[in-house]
Amino acid sequence: MKVYLKILGGLLLAVSFTSFAQVENSETEGPENVQAMVKKLNSAILELRFISERIDDVEQTDREALVFRRDIRSFRLLSDFDILAGQVALLPEQSPYRETIKTQLTELSERVGDAIFSRISEIEKRIAEASAELESLSGGALVASRAYFQGLEDIRIKYYEALLRHIKSRQVLGLSADDLRNRVIPKITIYVEVLAGRIEYTAAAQMKVHARAKQAPADTDIKAAMLDLDSRHRMNLYRLETIIPVLDGLGLDSARYKAILLQQAGSISVKLFSSQALFSVLGEAWVAIKNTFKANAPNLFFQFLIFIAVLFFFRILSRMTRRIVRAASDRSSLAMSHLLKNMLVSMSGGTVMAIGVLMALSQIGISLAPMLAGLGVAGFIIGFAMQDSLSNFAAGAMILIYRPYDVNDFIEVTGASGLVKKMNLVSTTITTFDNQTLVVPNSKIWGDVIKNVTAQNERRVDLEFSIGYDDDIELAERIFKEIVSAHEKVLKDPEPNIRLHKLDDSAVIFIVRPWARTEDYWSVYWDITRAVKLRLDQEGITIPYPQRDVHLYTTPES
Repeated sequence: MKVYLKILGGLLLAVSFTSFAQVENSETEGPENVQAMVKKLNSAILELRFISERIDDVEQTDREALVFRRDIRSFRLLSDFDILAGQVALLPEQSPYRETIKTQLTELSERVGDAIFSRISEIEKRIAEASAELESLSGGALVASRAYFQGLEDIRIKYYEALLRHIKSRQVLGLSADDLRNRVIPKITIYVEVLAGRIEYTAAAQMKVHARAKQAPADTDIKAAMLDLDSRHRMNLYRLETIIPVLDGLGLDSARYKAILLQQAGSISVKLFSSQALFSVLGEAWVAIKNTFKANAPNLFFQFLIFIAVLFFFRILSRMTRRIVRAASDRSSLAMSHLLKNMLVSMSGGTVMAIGVLMALSQIGISLAPMLAGLGVAGFIIGFAMQDSLSNFAAGAMILIYRPYDVNDFIEVTGASGLVKKMNLVSTTITTFDNQTLVVPNSKIWGDVIKNVTAQNERRVDLEFSIGYDDDIELAERIFKEIVSAHEKVLKDPEPNIRLHKLDDSAVIFIVRPWARTEDYWSVYWDITRAVKLRLDQEGITIPYPQRDVHLYTTPES
């Protein structure tokens, strides 16, 4: 491996060291950043030259590591050259310092291009040698050689990328890069075609090996072949994806290769997406569909009829299941809420229909395993996007378990009050007494105080009545007791509570608290209020208005 950078190192070191030394000595005035970059580049050249001259002096075991290190530093040197070219282009046109450096960079640029092409040819030769050695190796030696082979492939791509940057650097300097472009286009076109062929070949081989793996799942050789093909397929896809920006930079049509990536990689990225690639994929898919339909039209039609029949049968079965579950829940002795009943009915029908859809899909040859895996990924994405809805769903489940209210209960939640008319796992529908419909998310309800007015069978009716200070307290108390005890909907147990509550500013306050059934609450409330008013008027007991005594004091005039 000692030839790793001989061509690039020799030409770049010998020419660039002399050129930049002359530039620095001949021109001492100029922008400080350009001078600093020149010094940095000269220093890197000296260090790289020092390493190159001593590669043959190190031991064989360390030589490959040193050559690899020199290769990496050469890439950095090329990068510094490109940056310096950009900085020179920013200098004023009339600056003699700019022209001097530009002249030296122009001379160096031609040699750098030749060096990169020579280096690519050397890498290709070493790749061919390494590929030939792979067939005679096994075990750990095979693994190590494959890693070395892959490293050489990566270095080749890096040199193509470096060549593209060098072409752009020449254009920045105002130099023609047509010769480099014309030389690299045939080379990189063949390389990309080879990559595309490898990808399509390994994809076809994968299909056959996977088919054999289904027939013999315990065969270790088939498993090893699957792993090897998968690894090579992913590596070739990565290389093709890496080289596509180079094609775009050279102005070549990369749509066909992007289409291969879209087909084989199974994912879409922004840098690969283009209308031409998408149309290419869709066009190939449409051609495949038409050919398949022509060859299998009778079978497809028969499978389609079976598909429709299975769906129709399970649709009927789903409706029957819903009715059976609904009837069973209505007749059950368990105290189930309406929400639980609706959920059981919905889940039973939905489960039967889902089984029917899966069976129908299996009848037309669609594999269910990838579909279920895709549903899992889609479920994760949908769940992430619908966090609020899932929180409502979780709150609905808590309401289902703890049953703080049910349909036809009168509740007060989150500032809303009314009768519960409909419940599901996402929201609760409330109808107010003035016939307005409110749909409240379950997360809002479960996260707040829930007041269920009709949860109990019995309810206390809280009333307050006022009489004047001059009225007979015992008479008023006797009137309240007679009215309460005479009402047919007032419960005897618990006993009504009638007490003189407090002495207010303008009146004497009595509390009247009878008990009634929950459904009779408002009847008792309104009847007793009306009867008290009529009886107090009849007995001459006043219900005083709020009063305030105002005392006026006058002083005689002096």
